[in-house]
Amino acid sequence: MKTSRLRLQYLFDKYYNQTATPQERDELFAIIDAGKCDEELSRYIRQAWDELKPGEPLFDPERSSAILKNILGSADADTSKKPGKPLILWGKIAAAAVMLLFVGFCAHKYLRQKKTVQTQAVVVKRPAHDALPGGNKAILTLANGKTIVLDNAQNGTLAKQGATIVKKTADGQLLYNAAAIADNNPTPSINTIVTPRGGQYQIILPDGTKVWLNAASSLRFPTFFTGKTREVNITGEAYFEVAKNPAMPFKVKTNRAEIEVLGTHFNIMAYDDEATMKTTLLEGAVNIKSGSFNARLKPGQQAQITANGQSKVVDDVDVDDETAWKNGIFQFRDAGIDMILRQASRWYDVDVVYKGKIPHREFNGRIARNVKASELLNMLEYTGVKLKIEGKNIIVL
Repeated sequence: MKTSRLRLQYLFDKYYNQTATPQERDELFAIIDAGKCDEELSRYIRQAWDELKPGEPLFDPERSSAILKNILGSADADTSKKPGKPLILWGKIAAAAVMLLFVGFCAHKYLRQKKTVQTQAVVVKRPAHDALPGGNKAILTLANGKTIVLDNAQNGTLAKQGATIVKKTADGQLLYNAAAIADNNPTPSINTIVTPRGGQYQIILPDGTKVWLNAASSLRFPTFFTGKTREVNITGEAYFEVAKNPAMPFKVKTNRAEIEVLGTHFNIMAYDDEATMKTTLLEGAVNIKSGSFNARLKPGQQAQITANGQSKVVDDVDVDDETAWKNGIFQFRDAGIDMILRQASRWYDVDVVYKGKIPHREFNGRIARNVKASELLNMLEYTGVKLKIEGKNIIVL
């Protein structure tokens, strides 16, 4: 159903004046997220931005903090609750950041043409170089060594391996259908799916388990499961929704740990260039083992294992932060610039070059992953870090 002009104006005005109910806010974001933001919404955003003047409520730090807290869903935006944690995005920065939250959806071309109205005008310049966001890209390697570039492959049946049929669905998933095995001692074939930098992919394994692979990751798995356990290997980052089968526990192996589950939802971040491997549980229960470390996680807990073998369990983790990538969002909470740029490097398929020391800044923010790299860098520059894109490099000045 098409959103009426009056309803759209009502929702935007309520949100802009910070009087929107949670339901009204969600309705507005749903319209934007669904790509329904037409010239009307663009005009409202542009008009609100153009009319801002020094001293108006949006520039008030207290109100800006409240708006950011409302949008980001982060208690960190309220500095009174966390002494010693200064709010990075304040004053004119907060005003710009509020508007930049629309960057991933629409109308940013208008914002880029506007100078911030403070003592010293600031212009957001169009970068001479930019990097496009990633997308559904992956390479499947079959047991016989044949490779299939999934982003180029047609929908439908891709291969048949024994009793297992491999299909690419219309919505870009890789689906394994394993028929009943007549042989009493079957031997499954081993397949591997690899996402490059700038790629992601979803696969449904033969047992119905769903796996989302982030950029620069891999999953090694059998064409059907047999024996007492279901075992897969990953590198990089993956989110699992494991099909329940108490008679055959599901195991995920990385280069640092082994995770065993019966049926649950969890995220594993195990990139080689990250100092800490993180396993975050959203639903159910998992056992994680690494050397002498052995822990059973509850929902909301995270196991952290460093490269030198130090391990611990962290309670009350914000699972939305850990799984935002799966939902098409960059979401950061007290994140260092170097960590953010590692994510950017993997998603935009670029290298990060530091001309000086790594800036020690903490950043809180949220932006869609479908924007160009320059949009993310524009947000980061509000912390005082100077960045630019040259060819396939992000340069930290």
